[in-house]
Amino acid sequence: MNNILVFPMVIPIIAGVSLLFFRSYPSIQRWSSFISLLVVFFISIGSLEAIRRNGIMRLDFGGWAPPYGITFVGDSFAMLLVSTASLVSALCVLYAAFAGDKKREGAFQYPFMLLLVAGVNGAFLTGDLFNLFVCFEIMLLASYGLMTLGGEKKQLTEGIKYVLINILSSWFFLLGIAYIYGTLGTLNLAQLSQRIAEAGQPPMLTTISILFLVVFSLKAGLVLYFWLPGSYSVLPTAISALFAALLTKVGVYALIRTFTLLFYHEPGITHTIIGWMALITLVGGSIGVIAFVDIRKVAAYNVVVAIGFILVGLAANNEIGIQGSIYYLVHDIVIKALIFLLIGTIIYLTGIYRLDRMSGLITNYPLLGWIFLLAALSLGGVPPFSGFVGKLMVGQGSITAGQYFLAFAAFASSLFVLYSVIRIFLNMFWGQPMVGKLKQVHLPFGMMVPLIFLAVITTALGFGMNALTPYVADASNVLMNPEIYIEGALENE
Repeated sequence: MNNILVFPMVIPIIAGVSLLFFRSYPSIQRWSSFISLLVVFFISIGSLEAIRRNGIMRLDFGGWAPPYGITFVGDSFAMLLVSTASLVSALCVLYAAFAGDKKREGAFQYPFMLLLVAGVNGAFLTGDLFNLFVCFEIMLLASYGLMTLGGEKKQLTEGIKYVLINILSSWFFLLGIAYIYGTLGTLNLAQLSQRIAEAGQPPMLTTISILFLVVFSLKAGLVLYFWLPGSYSVLPTAISALFAALLTKVGVYALIRTFTLLFYHEPGITHTIIGWMALITLVGGSIGVIAFVDIRKVAAYNVVVAIGFILVGLAANNEIGIQGSIYYLVHDIVIKALIFLLIGTIIYLTGIYRLDRMSGLITNYPLLGWIFLLAALSLGGVPPFSGFVGKLMVGQGSITAGQYFLAFAAFASSLFVLYSVIRIFLNMFWGQPMVGKLKQVHLPFGMMVPLIFLAVITTALGFGMNALTPYVADASNVLMNPEIYIEGALENE
């Protein structure tokens, strides 16, 4: 049964490599990619339920037991993210299939997308730091290809910056791995947790933890987000949605995992620093969402705000805060994919990316307009949509921890986010139509299907939160009690 843990990474890799031989058959590439990711989604949903019922799953590659071999560990936190990431990736692939960008499809767009998902899922499931690094690199190599796919000048300009930043962060990651291995003699996460607990996290280990904090902050866009808005705003629609939904979330996952499992002994230092970094990110992102009229930049800065918000829950370092972070993380994967697909669709229909140069779109595209409004309300955390639940929990966690100013900043940032997306809706969808019915661009229904599904999912996450609560509670229980993870990763057979 535990062998099933390898499928979320192996299936996309096998599918991606196989599709290299079908470059001239775009239909095969489109539907094989979509079906592969759907299969991964259903496998991960089944695994998630099995984990909730039976406990943490572990897979030792080649029969080598930890800490000597490569290990995948599936707990509810990891599998929740694998399930969500796989479903959202499938819908992004579906959008790309109906958008029909033949130039990029002929340049291996779908194999790159599958390889990226494989790296993301591997990062969520790996049980040691070195293979976390390997999965990061798989994800990043695929993202480099997707970033420059098409060879447009603006992509190459932003791509150089994106590649350099990630090379730098990868170097620091390797440096951190070398230091921690030299200090503790292992890279297995569960065994690291044991040895750090035995040592009591002395100053040397606290310094190493800050190095990892810098590395994962670069990956997540926490404070060090200067590369993100420009990079995300030059990408094709489906790829930008995939990036916004997944890439920064892997950095967030790594931060949550390492600072609940490994470096949790000196919260007065580590979690206080995380809190200040989250605050700076919230402020910077909030300024960004209202400062620009380019809707691509507005969407990109919304990614930044969300990262800060999620990590407010980690800084609180209590169960309700962690639950809020998990719930909001799942919500944000879905809603960011939806927002970026909507923004890209608006630009596809109008050729305009300034919110002050278009109006009345809802007259010509009513379904698109109402989906955008629903997404805006969910993104802003308006009850009873999915954004509200996570924000409420994160706020409760901050208040319980006595971090009142951080809670205030988090809720204030929600108002800025809501204002930014409602401003787009009122400017671009409301008002006098600027394009007559006869001149409007045809919107294929196939491009609307992923938008409809994502809108339904984000609505269901809000109205049906009770269905998700047992999995979120189980995930937070493991995060707040490292001994549960250690037992599952080292002693379970």
